[in-house]
Amino acid sequence: MTASALTRPGERDRLSVKITQIDWRLLLLLCAIAGMGAAMLYSVAQGSWEPWAAKHLIRFGVCLAVMLVLSMVNLKWWFHMAYPAYFGSLLLLAAIEIPGLGYTAMGATRWLDLGVTRIQPSELMKIALVLALARWYHGATAHEARFHWKLIYPALMIGAPFALVAHQPDLGSALLLGMTGAAIMFAAGLSWKIIVVAGGAVAAGVWPFIQFVMHDYQRERVLTFLNPEADPSGEGYQIMQSKIAMGSGGLLGKGYGLGSQSQLEFLPERHTDFIFAAVSEEFGFVGSFGMLLCYLGVILISLRIASLSHSHFGRLATAGVTATFALYVLINGAMVMGLAPVVGVPMPLMSNGGTVMLTVMIGFGLVMATRVHRYVELPKGNGLF
Repeated sequence: MTASALTRPGERDRLSVKITQIDWRLLLLLCAIAGMGAAMLYSVAQGSWEPWAAKHLIRFGVCLAVMLVLSMVNLKWWFHMAYPAYFGSLLLLAAIEIPGLGYTAMGATRWLDLGVTRIQPSELMKIALVLALARWYHGATAHEARFHWKLIYPALMIGAPFALVAHQPDLGSALLLGMTGAAIMFAAGLSWKIIVVAGGAVAAGVWPFIQFVMHDYQRERVLTFLNPEADPSGEGYQIMQSKIAMGSGGLLGKGYGLGSQSQLEFLPERHTDFIFAAVSEEFGFVGSFGMLLCYLGVILISLRIASLSHSHFGRLATAGVTATFALYVLINGAMVMGLAPVVGVPMPLMSNGGTVMLTVMIGFGLVMATRVHRYVELPKGNGLF
């Protein structure tokens, strides 16, 4: 039996008891991935802590502290904050469209300019959507979760932020929101009839979406993905260089700091979207496979934590965070190998960038909170309304 099972309910709220319930395996794996990210950022900067590696470690230290603090927060707080967080994030996404508030960079209006700082509401929504869907399904019956007209509520909860984020345009974040929402609906017990019909509708709508909805540059990325060799020095340059870097690493790699594609700056965005290609070049198949095993370990431990929760909210919220993390890894991995279009999804905890790291670590704060407070019982409600 665990320590929490042997203590009285009142004693489980003591900080000393909560600390013992942290999953240190998960914590060590997260630190290992972030440490490898810092090492690679040091390498691709040609053996310099600036401009990326030092900031990466500082950000991770701050985000790690945030995660540990959030892990001590009772699951009831996460439960009660679910809807306010969702609607607050939705309002921030809508506020981007207001002239003077939305900040445009690289052809996309994804940030909200608050004067002293800028925030990216789509990142906040990735956590808020998970919380809101988990709360709705916590109050729903098994029949309502499987096949019922009330499923229109979670569908709208997913569709609204998806449409706003896709309009920015930020196709990568929109896909993450849509796929995470679909994963939570599936985990909640969605009927296979709906899954088959929805899958068919998505498949039928892919080509019209590409032709009539996507922006020109997004359509070019899809066409480049299908045939990157058609323009190797233009639109196909990123994918071609990424494939060269990964293939040249072979089994054991060229050695740390010896990757020609990344060191000579042939590999574009080597510190963000394509950092995994740099790992493959310097450490080969063995090194990149080892990194993927670390990611797999994080995913499996998180799913195990979800299964231990006594509340449906805790199970689905943790599963949703895990799904988001897994999708980051899968989409980025497929992207750098040329198996998916370039959509600007970074490798979590490895790529340079503070916003995604903060979102990921807040998510794992929720996962840890589910682990620490797994015996908490939450009230049943009637969903959103």
